[in-house]
Amino acid sequence: MRWAALTLVTVVACTATPTFPPSAPGSGKRSLPTEREFRPSDLAKSDIDIAAELHARECLASARLLMEKLYRRNPREWRKGNYPSIDAALARAFNARSEFRFAELGDARGADAIVLALKREYAGDRVFAFGVGVASMVFLAYNEKTEFYLTDSLDPQKLYNSARNIEIAAWKLANARGEGSEPLLLSNEISGDVRNLSFEREFGKMIAYQDVMAQIAAQRTNRVIRRVVQNLATAVFLPI
Repeated sequence: MRWAALTLVTVVACTATPTFPPSAPGSGKRSLPTEREFRPSDLAKSDIDIAAELHARECLASARLLMEKLYRRNPREWRKGNYPSIDAALARAFNARSEFRFAELGDARGADAIVLALKREYAGDRVFAFGVGVASMVFLAYNEKTEFYLTDSLDPQKLYNSARNIEIAAWKLANARGEGSEPLLLSNEISGDVRNLSFEREFGKMIAYQDVMAQIAAQRTNRVIRRVVQNLATAVFLPI
């Protein structure tokens, strides 16, 4: 049975392509969860593999929702990319075939794409660059996979570092300013009785997903996570 399962892993792993979670078009909310049917490839998964898939999916769903919310607060950005709608921009960013590599970003992913998005002189779609950066940060932490099998192994340090990088990205987003001290991108809003902290909540969810999965991976591999304490105002992104 084990030999058959490992054979199945080899066949599936060679043909599998990443799958990214959609959002409900135009809703500003996540799609409702759907019941997942049993697949033969599930025989080649441990409970931890299934947990990794759930964490990766939820974290990417939060990244997509953050990107959608940023577009709604900064509608000028998706128009820079000549997209017919926000949904079209999101569909391109989360097209699994792209694996978050885009010519207009110079194929930058992770921290590089986030830094590009928040450069004062950047004239492109800042939301696209930032969203791709955050989502690909998660994608890279899971070894560019969204499905996992018995032969897969996750690096707990990568997952931990990605959580710290998301914290840094959230801080940089909130504090990046243009020449006239205006925000480069509008996100959280606290004005009088108006409080919109939905961005902060999604960032918090992503950080929690990555930290929990880092602990699970550390227990599976018996590896110790090297913890880092950083001042967000001067922090640099950690390697993934």
